[in-house]
Amino acid sequence: MSKMITLKNSREFGSVYSTKNSVANKYLVMYLRSNGLDYNRLGISVGKKVGNSVVRHRVTRLIREAYRLNRANIDVGYDIVIVARPSSKDKKCQDIESALMHLCGLKKISHIG
Repeated sequence: MSKMITLKNSREFGSVYSTKNSVANKYLVMYLRSNGLDYNRLGISVGKKVGNSVVRHRVTRLIREAYRLNRANIDVGYDIVIVARPSSKDKKCQDIESALMHLCGLKKISHIG
C-alpha cells in the first residue's frame, strides 16, 4: 500500500474547515472538502481538552490506524480532517474505527454499509 498523504499546515487545514462541510458523532468530528485529486489527504486534530500529550498522541495513532485499515473502503478525491472529541480519550481502536466509518457512511463516501 502507498504512503498515507497528510495535510501539513494550518492553511491546508483552514481550507477544509472553511467549507463548513462537517458531520459529527460522540467521539469524532469529520470535515470534508473535495480536492480534485485521485487520492485522499488526511489531517488529524487532537486538542488539549482530550488529555496530556501521551493521551493525545495515542488518540492520533488510533485515528490514523482506523483510517489505514479502511482506506480501501473510502472514496478518493477528498481532503479529510478528523477532530477528536474529549470523549475519545479512553476508547479502544474498535470504537474509534466504528466512529470513523459511521461518519464516512453519513457523508456517503464509504463503500460499506
